[in-house]
Order: sequence, then structure tokens, then C-alpha cells
Amino acid sequence: MSYSFDYLIEKINNSSFQDRPFKHVYIENFFSDEHFEEIINCSEISIPVCNNDDDLFNELFQAGYKIINFPGCINDIETYKSWRNGVDLKGLNNTATESFGMTLRLYEPESSIITELRNFIGSKEFNNAIALKGGIEIESCTLDNGIQKYLDGYEISPHPDIRRKAATFMVNINPSKNSEDETYHTHYMKFKEDFKFVENFWQNNEEYDRAWVPWEWCETEYQQKKNNSIVLFYPSNKTIHAIKSDYNHLTGQRTQLYGNIWHPEQPMKHAPWEELENINNGSLSLSLKQRLKNSIKKHIKIASNKNGTSLSAKETDNTSKRNY
Repeated sequence: MSYSFDYLIEKINNSSFQDRPFKHVYIENFFSDEHFEEIINCSEISIPVCNNDDDLFNELFQAGYKIINFPGCINDIETYKSWRNGVDLKGLNNTATESFGMTLRLYEPESSIITELRNFIGSKEFNNAIALKGGIEIESCTLDNGIQKYLDGYEISPHPDIRRKAATFMVNINPSKNSEDETYHTHYMKFKEDFKFVENFWQNNEEYDRAWVPWEWCETEYQQKKNNSIVLFYPSNKTIHAIKSDYNHLTGQRTQLYGNIWHPEQPMKHAPWEELENINNGSLSLSLKQRLKNSIKKHIKIASNKNGTSLSAKETDNTSKRNY
């Protein structure tokens, strides 16, 4: 049987942008009811209920999934199981987070509809529609997409995505009937007033990449809880989003169609959240200020501390080269 998903392109083309909390496309009932029911009931999506983590990994591997490197996750099973059993491994992921999970991507589907769906989201036609919607010159870009499952503990603290990312989309295809009640949905957020200086810093210092920040710096406008919904956006200094999952993945896993369009890689400077915080409290050293003065091409006043002194963020190595 052959499946046509061209109507999804039409839905994207005809969609309107929403502005809360930032510019994005949100579409409910993305797939037709018939397609969606078939998708979530396929063996690759609806994994049997498992007794323990070892059984779950066996089921996922047999279904064609492989563990991948992904932000907010580790890829060592034994370390992950240790954390699940109560071993404190804080700091292993990112200092702005408290937990981590594992992400698996489907590489060897067997069902016809899942095979064709995976090919469709990777197709030139689908990605051209996404690029055109956001005004992206896709010819110089690279694509990354797939069908993914995210296990318990998966966490990415609030972030707007790095500058290299041109577009990203997420479609909920969760197999659990009560998926909308689970604690694993993406938060769409904005900076609290006291932390908008960070957004200003990114706006005025384009040579610095964007970073993850602590949860308490931001507030959630809404979560993408609806099954069969898509969120599509084009990263900017305002596209703050986050995820912190805490659920029983033995009975059903958070599952998405996930994809990115990437600009060509360029050298970037990095200021993690600890140094962004220093922008506002005036604690940077004179020697560091001088190094930044020599390295930043244009002089921009970015944020004032209580004494009225304008300061720039410290140049430092990023803890994660693939910091979404």
C-alpha cells in the first residue's frame, strides 16, 4: 500500500504564524485521523509494556531504534540505569539542568506507513516547504530529521537554539492514550523581566552563540500537549523552549517526528549562563574586559548593573558543541 502525505505540505503552506510567546506555527490534527491511528498503532511506535529498563531497550532495539547523541541525554545504558536506580549524577549533562535521559532514533522501520513517513519528512519537498515558510535559503543548508523516542529524565533547560539552527519542527505521535496528561511535553517560554538582559546580549553580540539558562529565569506560556500536533519555528533570540520529563517509560514512550534545518557551521564565541549572569551583577575581571574589548568588533552597551556600569560576557568554551 502506498501513502501520500502531500496534504501535510499544504497545511504548512496555509498555516498562519502565532506570536505567543514567540513567532511559530502550531497546527493541531496535523495528520488525518486515519493516518494518525495507523501510525501510533504500528509496532515501531507502540512498544509493548515492559517490566524493566533492560526489557525496554531490547524491545526498542528489536523495533529498529538506536541510541543517538542528543542534547539533554547521555548514550551509555549502564550510566543511565544507575541514575534511574538513584545514583546522583548531577552535572553530567549541563549545570542548568537536574537530570538527563536517553534519545533513540528509528533507523530500521518495518511498517510501510512508518517507512514512507520517515522518507517523507526527509524529502526535499517537505523541507522546501518549511524553508519557504521561514524565508530560508535551503540550498546551503543541511537536514537532520527522524522518528525519535525520549526516555524518562530527558531534560533541556530553557534555550532558544544555537544560531546555526535555521528551523526546527516537532510532531507529537505518542502511542499512550493518556499522553496529554504525562509530564514530558515541550514548554514554550519567555524570559522573566529580570532576565531580559540575556536576550539583549544575544541581540547585540551576534558573535556569541546562545546558551541554555536556568529554569527560574523564564516562564512558560504553554506546553505542546496535544497529540497529533506540530510546532514549527525558526530560531531567534526569543524562541525559548525547554523540556523536563518525569514519567513511566515502561508503559509508553514520548515519541515525535523531529527535524532541523541547519545553516553552515561558523566559529562562535560562547558565554554559558553563569557568565551571562555576571553581565547583570558586574563581577567580571578587568583583564577579561580588556580581552573582550579587543575581540568584539563593535562596542555595544548591553545591560546595566545596579551601579550603572555596562559589562560584556566572558568568553569561554562551551560545555557542549551541540548545544541546542
